[in-house]
Amino acid sequence: MYINRVEIAGFVAQKPQSRLLPSGTPVANARLGQTHRFQDGNKQPQEHTNWHNLSFYGDLAHLAVTFEKGDHLYVEGAIEQRQFTPKDGSTRTVTEIVVRHCHLIAPPRHASSAAVTADRGEQLDVPENTSWPVR
Repeated sequence: MYINRVEIAGFVAQKPQSRLLPSGTPVANARLGQTHRFQDGNKQPQEHTNWHNLSFYGDLAHLAVTFEKGDHLYVEGAIEQRQFTPKDGSTRTVTEIVVRHCHLIAPPRHASSAAVTADRGEQLDVPENTSWPVR
């Protein structure tokens, strides 16, 4: 039995970017940051931020482009690695989370809750993505 499932919550680093695959499937990419605060051995406060690459396909890509920098998201998905060759000819490997489910936890820290509710309050629930793109 194999399981590839990840659940994370964090803050959107910048507005997600979207594009179409050659097959016509919409895809959006974003980065999610999680900051962990702790005390080191000398009782000094420390913090470390983990950055996660997220990929949203299909209907989730349309939803992802509504997210803004600073939005607090919960995502569930699978970890995948893929290789690609950019224009410089070198081969690169990317590790990303392919999002299956997500939702907005809270409005951005910098926005008033009334503005967020008026602009995006109805777009918080995400349908299950049942079709996966062929890559």
